[in-house]
Amino acid sequence: MAKPRRERPDARGAAAEHRPKADRRAEAEHGHRTARRGEAHHEPKATRDAEPTGRARTENTPGTGRRAEAERAPEAGHGTGNGRGADTTDRVPAEDGTEAARHPRAEHVPGAGHRPEAEPGHRVPGEDPAASAGAGHAGARSAALRRFAAAARRGRGPHVVSCAVLLAVAITAGSIAVGGGRDEGRAGAAGAAPAAVAGVLGGGDPEAGIRSLQGHLRAQPRDFGGWATLGTAYVEQARTQGDPSRYPQAERALERSLALEPGNEQALAGQAALAAARHDFTGALSYADRALEQNPYSERALCSRIDALVELGRYEEAAGAAATADRRRPGVPVFTRYAYVRELRGDVRTAREVLQRALDSASSPGDVAYVATALGQLAWNQGEYGTALTHYARALAADDGYLPALEGRARAQAASGDRAGAVGTLEQVVVRSPLPGPLVALGELYEDRGADGDRARARDQYALVDAWTALARAGGVEADLDTALATADHGDAGEALRAARAEWDRRHSVHTADALAWALHVNGRDEEALPYARRATATGYRSAAFLHHRGMIEKAAGHDRAARRSLTAALELNPGFSPLGARAARAALKELETAR
Repeated sequence: MAKPRRERPDARGAAAEHRPKADRRAEAEHGHRTARRGEAHHEPKATRDAEPTGRARTENTPGTGRRAEAERAPEAGHGTGNGRGADTTDRVPAEDGTEAARHPRAEHVPGAGHRPEAEPGHRVPGEDPAASAGAGHAGARSAALRRFAAAARRGRGPHVVSCAVLLAVAITAGSIAVGGGRDEGRAGAAGAAPAAVAGVLGGGDPEAGIRSLQGHLRAQPRDFGGWATLGTAYVEQARTQGDPSRYPQAERALERSLALEPGNEQALAGQAALAAARHDFTGALSYADRALEQNPYSERALCSRIDALVELGRYEEAAGAAATADRRRPGVPVFTRYAYVRELRGDVRTAREVLQRALDSASSPGDVAYVATALGQLAWNQGEYGTALTHYARALAADDGYLPALEGRARAQAASGDRAGAVGTLEQVVVRSPLPGPLVALGELYEDRGADGDRARARDQYALVDAWTALARAGGVEADLDTALATADHGDAGEALRAARAEWDRRHSVHTADALAWALHVNGRDEEALPYARRATATGYRSAAFLHHRGMIEKAAGHDRAARRSLTAALELNPGFSPLGARAARAALKELETAR
């Protein structure tokens, strides 16, 4: 998660007091071993490897729980200079095609108009994706764009056209990594990026930060830290804007960083974030572990490691990773992940307490919006719509364009009975970020409203989901979970099952178990679906959607008593979890009561 670093608000961190007593006792004993947290990544590898593996090299700071600024390990995004002088013989192709001395590595400078020869079998980092990825990749992107355009042409409203423009621009922009310009071949040390770039991943105007960083890299193309920061910024941009075309750009920037400085932890942490964004969670875990070998205090790698373990369904390990991250790098990104791990295990009280403490420690508008939205989502999951709307209002007061808060507010509005407000808010969201979640939610609201043309409007949203999935896959994203969830209810049942099985082969999270159970159900295979539905609810995670799916599967399999319990629990927990799902749950309960 790309957020500014935070100090602990107290001696133990926002999450520390909620760890099991045995863990805290072991940590206290271990805390006497060393006070040199910031020096850990400078120790010889053999020394680090000799530490007990069960502790995962989790040094603890005695005393206040914070380490001095000078001791902190370097973090991607906080200073981009590579610390080495630039070769005074460095020259790059000029705009007129002439060229002076070439770099020993012969890196391509984007926009210079001339590309040096790549080594056999290797792509030159930074080159145009159409040239670098080959005809197959270009063809996939073109086909995805045509598919989206066809879906958009069927649109019946201005917001659908806006979605078309947004994703058309996104897919075209995917061929540009860094704007035009040329390096003047200046001698001297590679300077740090402009001040605007230092916060590119921590708030402010990310677009302006990326442009500043691009300009810096045109002037200092050997700044491996700058390339790593740019790559990670593209990942964050793709995530927040729903623009999967940024992922190939991120990949090229991170590869450039590693070509300049092999094994640098900033780029490895960026690759972990990129792999997670593409739903390659096994790869994300591997990259995060490699980055943490270089710098055990890398916030980004610590957070990516938690994310990967959560999405792989390895919840006990995720809890350990969250506790380790809380000791090493307490702050908003770690606190929110710690809270989610607790929520997944059914501990809503602790999750809420940790998030509230994280909100109390947040200072930047981006952090306030992020944490307040997480609190809103937690409240909505428990059916506390008024509380959720209060949290979303605080998030939007900090950042009035924060899309997750807008989407959350729309869901809470719908659940509270404000259907018109919910439709209007979701239409704002999908114009700017046509992702599957809000598209499906808007389509279902149209279906539930049932006005003239609403059924056609709903079909348009589901068609855009299909088109987005094609674009995501062209950008290297494993989109099977999105496909399974959307198509099970609003598409081809066979395709939903294929996608859910493919996702289950990769990871065994509660969300994947729920998706596979539901896909099996819509294909009439309820006895096979039931174990997966039970597994989805086995951790204690309180989800009305999961309970609804389980209850419908139990009903179809003839387990009426269990079905009544599950469906009743779903509606008691969050009666507005879905306009169509809640209606179906109530109808099923009525049938079960009639049949008694």
